[in-house]
Amino acid sequence: MWRGFRGATTSWSAFTDWLKVDDTELDKHGHMGKRKNTWSNEDLDPTPAHKRTWAWWNYVTFYWGLSFGNWTLGSSMIGIGLNWWQAIIVIFLSQLISSIAMFFNSRSASVYHIGYPCVARSVFGMWGSYYFVGARAALAIIWYGVQLYSGASLMANILQAVFGHGYTNIPNHIPDSVGITSAGMLAFFLFWLLHLSFCAFRPYQLRKFFWFKSIVVVPACWGLFIFCMVNTHGQLGLTALNETGAGAGGAWGWFFVSAINSGMGNTATLITNQPDIARWSRSRTGAMWSQLITNPLAVTLSASLGILSTAAINNAWGLQLWNQWDLLTAIMDRYWTSSARFAVFLCAATWLLSILGTNIAANMIPFGSDSSMLFPRYVTIPRGQFIVEFLAFAICPWKILKSAGVFTTFLAGYGLFMASVVAIMICDYFLLTNGNIFIAYLYDGSPSNTHYYYHRGWNLQALFAYLCGVALPFAGFVGSLGASVSTPAREMGQLGWLLSFCTSFVVYYAVCKIWPTKNQRLIKERGMGWEEAGAEEIICVDGTVIEGKGWDYTEEGMIKA
Repeated sequence: MWRGFRGATTSWSAFTDWLKVDDTELDKHGHMGKRKNTWSNEDLDPTPAHKRTWAWWNYVTFYWGLSFGNWTLGSSMIGIGLNWWQAIIVIFLSQLISSIAMFFNSRSASVYHIGYPCVARSVFGMWGSYYFVGARAALAIIWYGVQLYSGASLMANILQAVFGHGYTNIPNHIPDSVGITSAGMLAFFLFWLLHLSFCAFRPYQLRKFFWFKSIVVVPACWGLFIFCMVNTHGQLGLTALNETGAGAGGAWGWFFVSAINSGMGNTATLITNQPDIARWSRSRTGAMWSQLITNPLAVTLSASLGILSTAAINNAWGLQLWNQWDLLTAIMDRYWTSSARFAVFLCAATWLLSILGTNIAANMIPFGSDSSMLFPRYVTIPRGQFIVEFLAFAICPWKILKSAGVFTTFLAGYGLFMASVVAIMICDYFLLTNGNIFIAYLYDGSPSNTHYYYHRGWNLQALFAYLCGVALPFAGFVGSLGASVSTPAREMGQLGWLLSFCTSFVVYYAVCKIWPTKNQRLIKERGMGWEEAGAEEIICVDGTVIEGKGWDYTEEGMIKA
């Protein structure tokens, strides 16, 4: 990237030329015509074989490390009225449903080696995809900053454990209205610097990092759990935990489903992001079965340890703590010894690494992928990751969290908007196009694109299904932000992700059966079998382009060779 920077400073045109990304193999092959880099760059093109470095066990360690740090998920379940064992069941079921959706949403990327932006093009249209990709990119910026701020709390634990009162007594020169202290800003900046060192890497280069993260987070969780059990003699306060306001009969059934939907908020973003991770898989199933088994078990076990540990400490010490950084602070306040501080340092450092990996996987990589499509002439995944790194600092997440409680509710509920997107993508791939994606047409935004231009670049059937899926729970979502809504509307809002997904899935399938898209008609007329367009690789290591086995690309679309 920095090659030739001195010459780039001579003029504005030289600077913009320096910023432009190199032509890709699809450009050189001529599929782009005269529109160089408008729709294509290195990270939008299918992943070549030498970059597909993730085997199935890499995905196991990735999802284990990503999921095992969910210490605080159980607190939300307890908070809405479940007892401890009900919370564990709800968490497992919610993560199982999430993993099933992730399983199906991984397939297209595993077969065709393309990320979420290109999958969105194939479903929503060459121009329609900009909305669905841009919406995810905007939310990724905010979530990235919020996760940075959360991780800064663990960095504060580390600084307090190392420097003691030398850190906690740092004079504060920041007004209270800002929502952060000088000591907190120092912790935030240091955690921000840790992220900066990872911005230059693409996901296929980080598999060893995720492997290491999956190992170190396990001792931290078990170590803190054992400490809490030994210190409190296993007294969980089960009487308090067993109290529930869930009700009985039909009311309990509704409450239970609502609780499952609430638990899915933990992975709503990850479900949408699956193509950006699965595209690096060596095989077509490596990213699918590995997470289906790993994610529910890891989240359930981690959340269960969190429930039992914090319940025991709260019962014994008379506190109301649920997150690990407040718990670590309470431990240091109670046991201000060198051994306790060293143990807290190790525990906080490993959890810090866990949040770092989660933020990279769930927010930084997706934004890099999205921005590479929004600005393909100038932005690649690494450049996009540098952009979100600085934007996350610029939005001042501490101020958002301090002054906008309603806004954080909005962030927690936005999953219903992404649920419709996932539903339409899965329905289109598995039920309507027979798993066929025509790679060359993902990089042609002209009306001559017979497969993915749809209606002026928009798939109207998908747009209609998306609006239907969002409409039903939307009133309840608005009610959660403070507006006055009816009880049925509020209850539908509580079913947000599940209701939105099912509605969009059914509506899109029904509409396309009555009014199929041109792409769906072409596939049916030519009798294309399951994933026939992906029978062979598209981009080889040497850069040659090989079309789908037995098919040629023409101006009229795919035809038999």
